[in-house]
Amino acid sequence: MNLQTEKIILGIDPGTTIMGFGLIKVVNKKMVLMQMDELILKKYKDHYTKLKLIFERTLHIIDTYHPDEIAIEAPFFGKNVQSMLKLGRAQGVAMAAGLSREVAITEYSPKKIKMAITGNGNASKEQVAKMLQNTLNIKELPKNLDATDGLAAAVCHFYNAGKITTGKSYSGWGAFVKQNEKRII
Repeated sequence: MNLQTEKIILGIDPGTTIMGFGLIKVVNKKMVLMQMDELILKKYKDHYTKLKLIFERTLHIIDTYHPDEIAIEAPFFGKNVQSMLKLGRAQGVAMAAGLSREVAITEYSPKKIKMAITGNGNASKEQVAKMLQNTLNIKELPKNLDATDGLAAAVCHFYNAGKITTGKSYSGWGAFVKQNEKRII
């Protein structure tokens, strides 16, 4: 049985123009806002430079805050294939940073995150931000709501703790056994 009463969850909203992120600390099943911010990538024209910066910033966040788990928003299906490809790469690079530090990652669809936060899978960014502001006593919301979108992924993960998720699993039983050796008899 896991007796851990404190953990840190990093939520990431990947993007190639802005990557939003938020960190919450869970202490005895209560959430506390640690940090939320964004990485502005608009000024960089080269896509590979953007990917490098996403990787480096994600590593820096992990090395600074030592999250126990990462929740990341999955790319949504759009009509622009090039945009989806770039967004998928941004997500993959952020995931690779987490995996390189052996942090567990869970992926959530945008609808699932919105549903967890507001009760409405079609809620607007503003509705999600306002609900987070009330829930976590945030004094002032950021100008861009990408930071609150990242934070929303972390809060969604907290709300889904212990539940069977419909999110994607990144590995099979071998990885589960390796990560849970103490639970194997």
